[in-house]
Amino acid sequence: MSDKEEMASDGNMNVTLTLRLLMHGKEVGSIIGKKGETVKKMREESGARINISEGSSPERIVTITGPTEGIFRAFSMIAQKFEEDITAAMTNSNVTSKPPVTLRLVFPGSQCGSLIGKGGSKIKEIRETTGAQVQVAGDMLPDSTERAVTISGTPQAITQCVRHICSVMLESPPKGATIPYRPKAMPAGAHAVLAPQHSAQAFAIPGQYAFAHQDLTKLHQLAMQHIPLPSLGQSNPTFPGLDASAPTSSQELAIPNDFIGCIIGRQGSKINEIRQVSGAHIKIASATDGSAMRQVTITGSPASISVAQYLINARLSSTLTGLGVL
Repeated sequence: MSDKEEMASDGNMNVTLTLRLLMHGKEVGSIIGKKGETVKKMREESGARINISEGSSPERIVTITGPTEGIFRAFSMIAQKFEEDITAAMTNSNVTSKPPVTLRLVFPGSQCGSLIGKGGSKIKEIRETTGAQVQVAGDMLPDSTERAVTISGTPQAITQCVRHICSVMLESPPKGATIPYRPKAMPAGAHAVLAPQHSAQAFAIPGQYAFAHQDLTKLHQLAMQHIPLPSLGQSNPTFPGLDASAPTSSQELAIPNDFIGCIIGRQGSKINEIRQVSGAHIKIASATDGSAMRQVTITGSPASISVAQYLINARLSSTLTGLGVL
């Protein structure tokens, strides 16, 4: 462990940092709170400055500036708040598995190589040390030189993960000028405009499927239903990296009866979208008497199953936290 990393872990590192988070309107509302009380409390208790970008876009940038300890306290409070939101949403449902807290950070692309490390060694070390999941988007965010870094896990794991990321970023300052990402307002009824597929590069960590940022954005928007997507036929595979000829396998999920409707959608629209985007076969078993759960079987290549599971889980957590529109 380097000196800087040790300082980050021990909490003696007293430099001023700025971190940027990408959030949806609903998440921003949760952070601001009634009459701005939540964000006021976070600012006072953490000692960090927390600024939220203006605008009517579905995404907003939350900027956190301050001494490192203040930043870690602010992150801890934000993750805790999202955890409370998930718990509150779950009290009125019979969903047993709790979705993790997920935060999306934005970093200059020139620093992301250091975060991944040689052959993915650094990101693997961070995952193993903190218990958080970390994904670095392969593509730059639109009209910028920044990339999204997604962290999922418990609030404790997320805060630890942010400590590690900060120490890496301090050791590897950005190279050259950074063009910051600015979310654009979405005109009513607009479709998502995505960068050309061939420019997509994803960092695949062995044994895990990594998707380029534009694909993750597409998945996220599809799952959250912020933006309508045209029907995507099998003749035009949405994700070029998904090889349909890969060996097929099956995965079974148990979904609570109360939530099967949000997976199926009106007249099967949702489930058909998930089938088309992932390329997987998805079979939902009929309801069995006395059972609160329904069996869902996903069959396809490992990557297709991975995408289908991602979309189903995103659908469930967005419905739980009120982000999705049924």
